[in-house]
Amino acid sequence: MSSKLLRGTFILTFGMVLSKLIGLFYVIPFEALVGAKGSELYQYAYIPYTLFISLATGGLPLAVSKFVSKYNALEEYAVGQRLFKSGLKIMMVTGFAAFVLMYISSPSIASFVTVSKSQNFTVEDITTVMRAVSFALILVPFMSLIRGYFQGHQSMGPTAVSQVVEQAVRIIVLLGGVFIVMKVMDGSLVTAISIATFAATAGAVGSLAVLLWYWKKRKDDIADLLVKDKGAVQISLPQIYKEILISSIPFVFVGIAMPLFQWVDTLTFNRAMANIGQAKMSGNALGILNFSAQKLVIIPMTLATAFAMSIVPTVTKAFIENSMDTFSNQLNQAFQILMFLTLPAVIGMSILAKPVYTAFYGYDALGVSVLETYAPAAILFALFSVTAAVLQGINQQKFTVLSLLTGILIKLALNIPMIEMFHTEGSIYATTIGYLAACLINMYIITYFTGYKYKMVIQRTLLMAAFTAGMALVVWGAEWLLAPVLNPEDRMQSVLFTVICAGLGAVVYFILSVKSGLAIQLFGRRIERLQQKLRLKF
Repeated sequence: MSSKLLRGTFILTFGMVLSKLIGLFYVIPFEALVGAKGSELYQYAYIPYTLFISLATGGLPLAVSKFVSKYNALEEYAVGQRLFKSGLKIMMVTGFAAFVLMYISSPSIASFVTVSKSQNFTVEDITTVMRAVSFALILVPFMSLIRGYFQGHQSMGPTAVSQVVEQAVRIIVLLGGVFIVMKVMDGSLVTAISIATFAATAGAVGSLAVLLWYWKKRKDDIADLLVKDKGAVQISLPQIYKEILISSIPFVFVGIAMPLFQWVDTLTFNRAMANIGQAKMSGNALGILNFSAQKLVIIPMTLATAFAMSIVPTVTKAFIENSMDTFSNQLNQAFQILMFLTLPAVIGMSILAKPVYTAFYGYDALGVSVLETYAPAAILFALFSVTAAVLQGINQQKFTVLSLLTGILIKLALNIPMIEMFHTEGSIYATTIGYLAACLINMYIITYFTGYKYKMVIQRTLLMAAFTAGMALVVWGAEWLLAPVLNPEDRMQSVLFTVICAGLGAVVYFILSVKSGLAIQLFGRRIERLQQKLRLKF
């Protein structure tokens, strides 16, 4: 990989991670201001908004990035420029159409999720917050395409900076607006959450301003490239868009996998809870499930997926070159890194559900129970992302659509009966079974087309499970010893409780993995350098 591309990848990854961190930790003051009811109302708007964004963009920004990069390599700069200009027009149209569609359909969606008068919010309340966030759809697709264009030119800085600015502006407007409404004006919760969701539009404006600044700064360089255009390739825009349509649909499905599962809950959860006489608490439970707990559950998978996905390009290269031994070795590495990082993290989070949830949101018995059950599912979320990326690498991405649709259908079929049997946790069981089915299909397709065997991964995962069990015993022991001293139901004490227990667990897992040689096999010299820096001898 060239130093320029490596630097660009690092910048983009750093920007994404920083943006996600900002988007994670704002929930602490946000929850303190609006409570569980506010989180419930917020997720009613944000999950459909995520789906409408995917509908509006249709994978075009990523496709533009790939095509601009491809034709720039051929010195056919004008082709990428034509695609970019036409793409901007399309994004303006689809963005506005998505806005109109969401704005108009909000009352219908709201009435579908409101099944009882004993719920916390009315159809009008949910409609108001959905319409508040819908305005962002006018700008976000247009903005995303500009990011894709810069990435196609191997310029990752504009995307990284604009992502961070977008998130920062959104959070500042969100928290500032909510604080003013709730604490200064003594306004209604619906007004506060409407401002919180509208903050997505403010974030998009901030991001777009950054991108336009970069465009103004670099337009002369782009003009110089057009002068050097060879002009040997004559390809029509309809031909390009046909290829884009075929290749981008699987990417769209992968991107909306989790929102789709959450959308099933949004549409069915309240109804199922009403069926068993739990309509009054259903809204609060749904807010915990789809917002509060979900924010925490995705933490373990984020870093693990990033590490594993970094190996996928090498896996793809080996497959294209028909170097199947290298392909198997690299895929073994990707899956093992994924399990090595995710398995102890999710089990640790499940064990420490009470202090972890309390540290972020304050103590809530239902929240603790949901997080305890939900955390292990993150393994499947991460596995789906990596297997989908591998399918893309071996040019079998169409099967990702099949696996995801299968998972969603299973979720749809099981969700209501599972919720009626197990209440809130039933939804988690339905999600887990759906994701498991999707992952198994992806894994089977990988084996079918490449002959890859999972024997090594299974063996190593069993070893990691043994280390995780050892870690879990230490964490349980630490919990037992700390319980008389620190109260995990107190917010400040729960932070210290979590740091001590999680720290001990991480040290035990690290020592076991290094002494066994597993960590060095997976991460090589990075572990040895870490040992040297910390002067550790095992």
